[in-house]
Amino acid sequence: MQPPLTRRSLMATGVGMLGVAGIPCASVWAQEPPHDVTLAEDFDELWRTLGERYCFFAEKTTDWNAVHRWYRPRALAADSRDAFASIVSDVLGELYDAHTHMSDPPANALRGPYFDLWVEPDRDGSAVVTSVRESSAAADVGVRVGDAVLAVDTRPIRTIAAGVAPRCLSRPDPAATSYAYNIATSGQRGQPRTLTLRSRDGRDRQLLIPVKKPREVPNVESRLLAGNIGLIVIRSFADDAVVATVDAALLGFKDTTGLVIDVRENGGGDTAVARPIMGRFITEPKPYARMRRRDGVGFSAPWTEMVEPRGPFTYGQPVVVLTTRWSASMAEGFPMGMRGIGRAVIVGTPMMRVGAAVFPLRLDRTGLTLQYSAEPVYDVQDRPRWLLEPDVPVEGGADILAAAVAQLTQHSVRQGKPA
Repeated sequence: MQPPLTRRSLMATGVGMLGVAGIPCASVWAQEPPHDVTLAEDFDELWRTLGERYCFFAEKTTDWNAVHRWYRPRALAADSRDAFASIVSDVLGELYDAHTHMSDPPANALRGPYFDLWVEPDRDGSAVVTSVRESSAAADVGVRVGDAVLAVDTRPIRTIAAGVAPRCLSRPDPAATSYAYNIATSGQRGQPRTLTLRSRDGRDRQLLIPVKKPREVPNVESRLLAGNIGLIVIRSFADDAVVATVDAALLGFKDTTGLVIDVRENGGGDTAVARPIMGRFITEPKPYARMRRRDGVGFSAPWTEMVEPRGPFTYGQPVVVLTTRWSASMAEGFPMGMRGIGRAVIVGTPMMRVGAAVFPLRLDRTGLTLQYSAEPVYDVQDRPRWLLEPDVPVEGGADILAAAVAQLTQHSVRQGKPA
């Protein structure tokens, strides 16, 4: 049975439902030197809440008690709100989870991982670029898949990564190392950065990556491709108006031979937006995901998320969903769900691998806000969303849209339909 609380209701009500009654700490505090009780209470609230509600400890090697021992004295010694915020950010970094982060990080903080590049650490200490965000300044200036990042602003990438790597692990974890390298590559918030790169042919070069002002684009765009194939680009699932805009696009594509839905630049949003869109492709209720909720030492019983059919007609032609490393959160759940209801093939790269619904947390004394992974998501076969792979992988910077069109064209030929 699905719990009566929903992610949307939790997000709407803040953290009233998230507070966790902790063990009295007065006797411990009495033994400490004088300090700001505000910082102590906020740190303890953070540590207790995540200790009881964060859902991926089994997938990590984080020693949460060691986090308390290392960071609590530093948090209490913070001499400003920004200094305390930096400690909170470091605590969250110990979980090496791109979905668990501060909502209002300090202005001088490093960017989060995967800002515009996805890299993997190499044996020589460099970071090999495996994906470049298409709309980014890094792509504009010529960073390419296969480049090795040697330094950021003349500092060796290995040195930067070592400085931001989690320090409270029970044993080394390659995922934590990769996370640190991706933070190191991203640079400082609001600042340009210079990358020292080595190309595949062995040439070294330096590229200045400026701060690029985001281009204002609509959340949904659509057009007709060659071969009578419809294309709908969905850049967000965070706005209720997206549903009506997609409905209007589908009406125009009612007689197409196939449909491409592009969520490559989609950072996620809400199931309440994505689910009605999925409903346009089925004629009967179908399951699209399974979920659990961290509940103290264990997890709640799993429940199944369903999609209801919706709309004046059902689009019944083949559908392909495009993904990249910057398809995140609900933009991972949507492709997974479309595949789960039997209505789409996923074409592209693996996604961002953020595998849970998040809950918000506000630290009441300092007012710092953050989010953390709380409800792990699985497909209808109970496979983790964070391990989701595309049906048709397109790596190395190849043309994902072209691969999708080829997939639909081949399907049309097999079905004896005009391509």
